Amino acid sequence: MVWFVGHTAYVIVDGLTDEGKTADIAVILGNKVNEDGTLSPRLERRLECGLQLYLKGRAKKLLVSGGLGKEGFLEGSKMKDFLVLQGVPDTAIIVDNHGDNTLAAVKNTLRLKDSLNFRSVLVVSQYFHLTRTKMLFRKQHFNALSGVSPKYFELRDAYALLREFVAYYTE
Repeated sequence: MVWFVGHTAYVIVDGLTDEGKTADIAVILGNKVNEDGTLSPRLERRLECGLQLYLKGRAKKLLVSGGLGKEGFLEGSKMKDFLVLQGVPDTAIIVDNHGDNTLAAVKNTLRLKDSLNFRSVLVVSQYFHLTRTKMLFRKQHFNALSGVSPKYFELRDAYALLREFVAYYTE
């Protein structure tokens, strides 16, 4: 129990801490697209967070990563549509529609490293997801990264913290 509480406290502090770093690219991790094609509030907040990083010059490009949801939409494509509507140039957005889970998103991002010529990454996701995502990047020998999360909270975050604890030690 002590280990869980300590780990969870670290995840919360780590996930809510924005070090203010800049990076060559911000990787925005996908989330649910609703059955009617609209973005879930959680996904919209991630995109708004990534958009602010781009507008403030903290990221030169945005990589949106998600898979094909059970609702029938490619998350990455829907994410790009949102960003284009917000005025982000098409050329500043890279779409990964094969980021079916966190590890896939990390590996897909790193496969693009040479072609996109990036050396640093800002990961954008919910606060509880950032510690594990950064750990997965480090396991792939990529350390020039930081995380930023939207200030968006839901009751189900309690479940997500439990899920992330288990996932952290099994990946």
